[in-house]
Amino acid sequence: MATKRERHAPQRICMHVQSVGRTDVRVMREAQALAEVGYDVTVVDLERDSSRPAREDIRGIHFKHIVMPTRFIKTRFKPWFLVKLGVAVLRAMLVMVLTPADAYHAHEDNALPATYFAAVVRGKKLIFDAHELPLVQHTILRWRRLTALARRALRFMMPRCDGVITVSPPIIDEIQQRYGGRRAVLVRNIPPYTPPITSNMLRERLELPPQTRIALYQGGLQEDRKLDVLVRAAKYLGPDQMVILMGWGVSQQPLEALIAQEGLHDQVRIIPAVPYAELLDWTASADVGLIIYDGSYSPNVYHCLPNKLFEYLMAGLPILASQLDAVAAMLAIYDVGAITPSIAPEDVGRTLAALLEDGNALAHMRRNALAAAQHDLRWDVEKESLIALYAQVVGLPAMAAPVTAQPVSVA
Repeated sequence: MATKRERHAPQRICMHVQSVGRTDVRVMREAQALAEVGYDVTVVDLERDSSRPAREDIRGIHFKHIVMPTRFIKTRFKPWFLVKLGVAVLRAMLVMVLTPADAYHAHEDNALPATYFAAVVRGKKLIFDAHELPLVQHTILRWRRLTALARRALRFMMPRCDGVITVSPPIIDEIQQRYGGRRAVLVRNIPPYTPPITSNMLRERLELPPQTRIALYQGGLQEDRKLDVLVRAAKYLGPDQMVILMGWGVSQQPLEALIAQEGLHDQVRIIPAVPYAELLDWTASADVGLIIYDGSYSPNVYHCLPNKLFEYLMAGLPILASQLDAVAAMLAIYDVGAITPSIAPEDVGRTLAALLEDGNALAHMRRNALAAAQHDLRWDVEKESLIALYAQVVGLPAMAAPVTAQPVSVA
C-alpha cells in the first residue's frame, strides 16, 4: 500500500538542453512555471563553467550539470563537432536514465535523442520542445547524408512523443507536415508582464537631443539578421532620426566598417548588449523596434516570432518589420506596427522615416502595444498552455508548498 507521502509526492519532470540551461530564458521560464504549480523539475544541461557544482538548485529548479568546456559547445557544424556532440549525447543519456521522472522534456532537436532514450528505458512520457523548425539550419544542410539521417530519426521519434511544443503558429504546421506526430502546442517566448516604463537611457548614453527619434534593433549582431540593410537604410532618415543596434556578435566589426564607409556615424550607432534584467529599461527609451530579416534565408527566419517582438511590445514600442508571416500577423492583429515593402535599403529607410515622423501613429500604436502586453502577451497568460499540456500528459500536479515566482535573469 502506498504511504501518504508517496501518494502526495509531486510528479517529477526531467528537462534536457544541450547548452547552459541557467542562461536560457525559455528553459528557465518553463521550468519555473511547472515548479510553481507543484511539479518537481530537474534540468540536465551542459555547463561551461567547471567551477560550478555538478548539482545545484537555481530559483527552485534542480540542475544536474554535464561539465563540458567551451571548446565542446560550438555552433559551427564541423566533422570534429560530431565527435563532441556524440560525447555530449552519450553523457546526457547516462545522467537522464539515472534521473527518475514521470516525464522527460527535450529542449530542441539536439536534446531529443538522449531524452527519447531515457523516456523509453524508463517507460515514461516524452515531450519535445522545438524552439525553432528542426533541421533546416544552413550549418547542417550542406551535410546532405547527415541531414537525411537526422530527419529520418526525427520522423521516427516524433510519433512517440506524448506532447510537442513550439514557438509560432506556422512552425506548428511545418512540423506536422515534415515529421508527423502529435500537433504541437503553441508556447511563445513572451516575457513576464512589466508595467509601462518611462526611460531616456539611450539618449543619455549617446548624448542625443530630446527630439531625436530612435529606431532600435536589439539582439545578436549576426550575418543572417541583414543588419547591413539597416545601416544602408539610415541614409534615408531625417536629421533627427537614427538607428541604434544594441548587441554583440561576429558582424559587429563589419558593421562598424560599413558605418564609417557610408559616413553614417550620426545616424547609426552600435552599443553593447545589456543584462537581460535591464533590457526593457533600455528598450523603452526608443521609439520604434526593428525586425528586418530576410525571410528567404531559411524557413526559421520566415516563420519566426522572435523574443524581441514581445520585448518591444512590453516596452510599448511600435514595430517596423519585414515580410515575415508570423510577425506580420501579430502586427495586424494588435495594430502595433508597419511592414516594409521589401528589404531594399531605400524601402526600409523611407518606410522607417515615415513611421518615425508620424507622432500620432506612434502614440496610437504605443497604446495598442501596452494594452496587448497587459492583457494577452504576458508570460502568466502564455504559460497556461504549457501547464495544460502537462496536466493532460502527466496528470494534474500534486501541489507542493507554493514557490514564490522570481524574475528570470542570467545567473
